[in-house]
Amino acid sequence: MSDPVSWPWPFGLPVVQAPMAGGASTPELAAAVSEAGGLGFLAAGYKTAAQTRREIERTRELTSRPFGVNVFMPTVDEVDQTEIDAYARVIAGEARRLDATLGLPHGGDDDFAAKVADLLTDPPVVVGFTFGCPEDELIRAFRRKGTVVVVTVTSAAEARRAAAADVLCVQGEEAGGHRGSFTNTDAEAAGLERLLSQVREVSRLPLIAAGGVASAADVSRVLSAGAVAAVAGTAFLLCPESGTGVVHRAALTDPRFTRTAVTRAFTGRPARGLVNRFMTEYSGRAPAAYPQVHHLTAPLRRAAAARGDAETLHLWAGTSWRRARNAPAADVTAALAAI
Repeated sequence: MSDPVSWPWPFGLPVVQAPMAGGASTPELAAAVSEAGGLGFLAAGYKTAAQTRREIERTRELTSRPFGVNVFMPTVDEVDQTEIDAYARVIAGEARRLDATLGLPHGGDDDFAAKVADLLTDPPVVVGFTFGCPEDELIRAFRRKGTVVVVTVTSAAEARRAAAADVLCVQGEEAGGHRGSFTNTDAEAAGLERLLSQVREVSRLPLIAAGGVASAADVSRVLSAGAVAAVAGTAFLLCPESGTGVVHRAALTDPRFTRTAVTRAFTGRPARGLVNRFMTEYSGRAPAAYPQVHHLTAPLRRAAAARGDAETLHLWAGTSWRRARNAPAADVTAALAAI
C-alpha cells in the first residue's frame, strides 16, 4: 500500500459486520452481510479449530463473496487465584438459586495454535485478531496467502504495537461486548471519534471504526473522521440470521433495560452490556481474570438462559442498542450504507 490512509476499501460497501463471539455471528449472518455488499465476519472465539472450519465451509456454501474470521489472541495477563476463589464464594448463592454448579475457572489459549494452523492451510480473505497482536512473522505468513490481517486496537499505544498489520479495527468505548484491549488491565477506552484521532496520530494504516455504529449517519461520521469502513455489531443482533439467544433478543427491546455499562462480572474482562441485576450486584467484586471468570460463570449463564432469566444473563450490547432492528441482515447493511 503506497498510501495506506487513502487505501480504497476493497470489499464493496464500507460496512463490516462485527465478529460477535458466543453465538451471534453465524455463517448465515456473515454470508447475508457479504451478499448484501458488506463484509461479514465469523467469530472463532470459544470454538475449536474444527468448529471454526465447519463454519467457514458453511459460509462458503452460502456466499462466494469475501468474508472474515476473527480469532482471540491467547491471554497474557497474570491472575490472582485467591481473588478468583473469593469471587466464586460471592456468586455461589446464584448457583444454588439456579440449581447449577459453578464452572472450573481455568485459563487456556482458546485453541489458538490449531486455529491459526488451519486458517493458514485454507485462509479466508480477511483474518482478524482481538485481545492482542500476533507476531510479525504470522502476519507475513497470512499476507503471503493473500489474506488481509486486521488487528483490533483500543489505544494509540496498541496501534503502534500493531504496525505490521494491514488494517486496524479501532474500537471505541461505545462498542458492545468485550473490549478488545491487548491486556486485561488497560485503562478505560476513549470514545470512537477521539480514539480515531489518537490512532491516526501514530499510524498511517487503514482504519475501520467500531463502537456505537447503527445508522447511515454513524457510518458517515466515522468515514469523515478518517476510517475507510464502519463496523457494526449490535445493529445486527436482532436480525433473523443472527444467533442471538431468545432471552438476549427479547431484552434488547424490553423497556425495563434503560442503559448499558461496562462490567467484569460475567467474564473477568471489561465488556459492555445492558445493565441488569447481576451486573449491578457483582461488577464491583469481580476480579480481572479472563478467561477464568468466563468459565466460572458459564454454567450460571446457561442456566439463566434456559430459565428465561434476563437479570442473570450477560446481555452484550453497545450504546446504540435502541436502534437495532428486527430486519434481514441485507436490509440492515443497506440502511447502514444508505443505499
